[in-house]
Amino acid sequence: MSEKAAVPCSPAPDVRAWQDVAAKFVLLFFGIALWSKWLSLGTGILLTFVWILDHGPRRLSQISREPLVLGILLLCAVVALGLLWGDYPEAGRLKWRRYFGFLVFIPFLSLLNKDRLPWAIAGLLAGYILVLLSGIYQWAVAGVQGIPPLNISYLVFSSMLGIGIILLLYLATTIDQIKWKCTLGLGSLFLLLIQFGQYGRGPLLATLLAVFLLIFLTYKTEKKALLGIIASLAIVVAAFVYGSNGFQTRLEQLQAEMKLSQQGKYDTSLGYRLAIWDVGLQGILEHPFFGHGTGMPESYFEKTVPTYKGGIYKDLPEYIGTSHYHNDWIEIGMHTGALGILAYGFFLWGWFQTLRSHRLPVLGAALVFFIFLSGLTDTFALYSKIPTFLVVITAIAIAWQKEREGGGEFMT
Repeated sequence: MSEKAAVPCSPAPDVRAWQDVAAKFVLLFFGIALWSKWLSLGTGILLTFVWILDHGPRRLSQISREPLVLGILLLCAVVALGLLWGDYPEAGRLKWRRYFGFLVFIPFLSLLNKDRLPWAIAGLLAGYILVLLSGIYQWAVAGVQGIPPLNISYLVFSSMLGIGIILLLYLATTIDQIKWKCTLGLGSLFLLLIQFGQYGRGPLLATLLAVFLLIFLTYKTEKKALLGIIASLAIVVAAFVYGSNGFQTRLEQLQAEMKLSQQGKYDTSLGYRLAIWDVGLQGILEHPFFGHGTGMPESYFEKTVPTYKGGIYKDLPEYIGTSHYHNDWIEIGMHTGALGILAYGFFLWGWFQTLRSHRLPVLGAALVFFIFLSGLTDTFALYSKIPTFLVVITAIAIAWQKEREGGGEFMT
């Protein structure tokens, strides 16, 4: 028998190289797409798909050691568990599903390594700058609050500015070069000027308090420097307060709304919050341990206000449709009671512990404090874009710190 001629085999494609290209592209695009209502969900699904192709599930046990990941998983598990005693058909606009948006932290962080990190940073910066320029145009030229074309409210835009201010100031404290310190400091002042032009009182207050905390933690051992920086910042804030027509307008509105609330008129921004907090706390007291079930808080408010305290809030559903309780803790407490409140508290604690374990305690304290304060006047965790933006920042900060310490790839 004659030996058969060997058939040459074409070389196998470099699958790993294609996976790396796909990961870089999705990390770049995700930072831009997260600000779009129409692109964010699809890009998140694409990110997860690329993570699976990159053998991300094999690294899940390793990444689950991060306290933030444990906090996210616990929070999502509690929210999902609450569906068992909730009434799904009455779930309204299903805003509670946004809690699950925090899960994007897992594939995003898992995909990062030394080569991919610049792509993720470039995407995050490109998206932020594009949205920032759009917001500046709407504010300075069109005279509009927020960014209506991108479906970004003034609260979301103000929060975005606040996070930028915190990050720029943090970077300024970690860099030795004077020119970069000055550049970053001036950049933060510019963002603060824009934020004072927005009508978001809660995000502005959260930003200022978080900035003071950041400065205190950074310079607490340098008394003279601490006093000098705080005094300078106080002067700048006072100048912005005095020179901002938007801030003066909102302050006057706040005073007027307080007087109306004392007169029993709650169809204002402040009055509505006071009323819905009152009803929400009553709802938590009715079911303190497990809440009313995921998806039920909206319908509870509308069913309760006609008779609650003699019907003093009965006209509020006509003033504004109820979709949340304007407070992270009351919102989660209405859904799942003390179980949810503890889970959310553990989630925030895990966020700080993760950044602290990667030698970023000051940044972690400032960001988590900002999240906590923002959640006292609104359901910050249910914002459509900012929470995703924050977990992406956290993932990049962890990977960046890992590279600075010479740790190589974050996930191996």
